[in-house]
Amino acid sequence: MARGLVDHPDDVQVEILTPGPDAHFELHVHPDDLGHVIGKQGRTARSLRLALGAAAARVDRRADLEIAD
Repeated sequence: MARGLVDHPDDVQVEILTPGPDAHFELHVHPDDLGHVIGKQGRTARSLRLALGAAAARVDRRADLEIAD
């Protein structure tokens, strides 16, 4: 989903910090695209986290997303 939001989709990377049923992910984007991923007042970031959490809940897991600077 993040690749559709940014101007540099080839620079989007997701790193798994903690694998397992309570996974933690870190999203890396080009510095110029950080504002696109965060959005106004963090709304886009909140939506990304909500979608990830909903997808994880469908398979009885939890997931957390951090956006790296």
